[in-house]
Amino acid sequence: MISTVADFHREVAGRLDTLAQRAADGTFDPAVDLLVNALEAGGVIQAFGTGHSEAFAMEIAGRAGGLIPTTRIALRDVVLHGERSVADLEGATMERDPDIVAELLAASPLHPEDVFVIASNSGVNGSIVGLALAVKERGHKVIAVTSMEHTMAVPPKHPSGQRLADVADVVLDNLAPFGDATLTLGEKYGAGAVSSLTAAFIAQALTLGVTERMLAAGSVPPLYISANSPGGDEHNHALEERYRGRIRRSG
Repeated sequence: MISTVADFHREVAGRLDTLAQRAADGTFDPAVDLLVNALEAGGVIQAFGTGHSEAFAMEIAGRAGGLIPTTRIALRDVVLHGERSVADLEGATMERDPDIVAELLAASPLHPEDVFVIASNSGVNGSIVGLALAVKERGHKVIAVTSMEHTMAVPPKHPSGQRLADVADVVLDNLAPFGDATLTLGEKYGAGAVSSLTAAFIAQALTLGVTERMLAAGSVPPLYISANSPGGDEHNHALEERYRGRIRRSG
């Protein structure tokens, strides 16, 4: 039996309870406003994260129960849809490189009404802050999902001296501790990382908020159903067709 699982459960459950209360208190409403406004204007939701934060983007874009007008931006797009080699994906070099942003944007289908949701636990790496700055300069709204405890405890790495939280229009705290690990095993071994779990909860809370808002307005929310359900492919493909050339599901 792994006795520390109960401790980890308490750490996770406590944070999820806090996030649920914040959602109930309206903390997420400004982010939902930006998402709904973008969709009503004909935009799509652009989700971006590197490293483990890419899991957040996967929760936003292209999954059952999620919104169809969404796209996941990933660093490998500059290989799949740009001119970079696969070898460039090794290590964390691109994640920390602010100059990769121009290539990312060139490889991405963008519309002036799109809104960006960017996740980064540390909120300081070059590609993360660089993308946020670049899309803000283009007039897009940015929602950040980050650990405020961690990001404020480390120096900015972007040449601008800014963090993701400094650039975003709305900041949502994923409540992860500094270093992400919630438990200390032995005298010094950190384990029990939590940011992926809390970020996934935030992603689903945003999706639910947008869906509720659209239903309240009398609109039909464009949601995926499981491709493994009867009629799933037909339903999903019909709605995806509305956004042909605007959303990407490969990669």
